[in-house]
Amino acid sequence: MHPVTTLLVLTNLPDRLSAEALARELVETRLAACVNVLAGCHSIYRWQGELETASEVPLLIKTRSERYAALEAAIRQHHPYELPEIIALPVTAGLPDYLAWVAAETPASDDLED
Repeated sequence: MHPVTTLLVLTNLPDRLSAEALARELVETRLAACVNVLAGCHSIYRWQGELETASEVPLLIKTRSERYAALEAAIRQHHPYELPEIIALPVTAGLPDYLAWVAAETPASDDLED
């Protein structure tokens, strides 16, 4: 058995309603222990050769590495963008009790009882 790795996954949604819906879906299905729905931001990026701007709502998703593939699939399934930003950062340090809570709230799919 290998140690649990906590991940912080970032994505942006086009509005608060879709951001909250995705956050709720991820926590309800135990793909995330917690999702922070942040205040809106203004993004500037290049898409298909054009400079674009958009108002977006960032999400900070806490999960574990063993759940990443299912989490990514769920984000892609429920995300309105053709190419959503999905970036996973490993958590290299943190309060041990918090990291244990993240692990407990995001069990492997074969460990789910509900």
